[in-house]
Amino acid sequence: MDKRKYLERPAHSEQTIIYKLKVKRNLAAISLTHRLMGWRLYVSNCPSQQLSFEQAVKAYRGAPRMEHNFSRLKGKPLGIRPLYVHREDHTKGMVRLLSLALRVLTVTEFVVRQALSLTNTTLSGLYSGNPKRQTSQPTTERLLKAFKGITLSLVCLPDQVISHITPLSALQKQILNLLGFSAAIYEDIVVEFSSFSP
Repeated sequence: MDKRKYLERPAHSEQTIIYKLKVKRNLAAISLTHRLMGWRLYVSNCPSQQLSFEQAVKAYRGAPRMEHNFSRLKGKPLGIRPLYVHREDHTKGMVRLLSLALRVLTVTEFVVRQALSLTNTTLSGLYSGNPKRQTSQPTTERLLKAFKGITLSLVCLPDQVISHITPLSALQKQILNLLGFSAAIYEDIVVEFSSFSP
């Protein structure tokens, strides 16, 4: 269709094109996609007598939790990289030490969560912006942050050592209790330092 010149618009031609599409399902490709959809390949060296197929699938479905631990190892709070060491044995030692620290973080989290689950209780006061917020799934990082600000003061005099430690809050006592520790282990720190001779 020809369009005449109008004001600033030059004369031009316009063409209308209509496309007609015929769609056909590729049943073989669809079938193959359905067969492979959602499948993952896992390998285990655990004998089938010890871990059945169903148990293995259930264990591997916890992969996101394992990935969470690897992200802990690579980032905060452990930060395995970058390693500023020059000797291979130092690198191995650092990796082993951080792996041990990761296990401590994981076990601490597991013990507290299990204790909360068994008593059907929650923890509140772990979130600084929302102190009333409750959780039954606290992370070890948040639990450790609850102990921030504890100070041990020592005054060494000629014949004695005076020591003072920040008293535990109700939340800190609750965390120690969930871990199966008595508050006495905390108070014993003061006793230990009081007997220290300069």
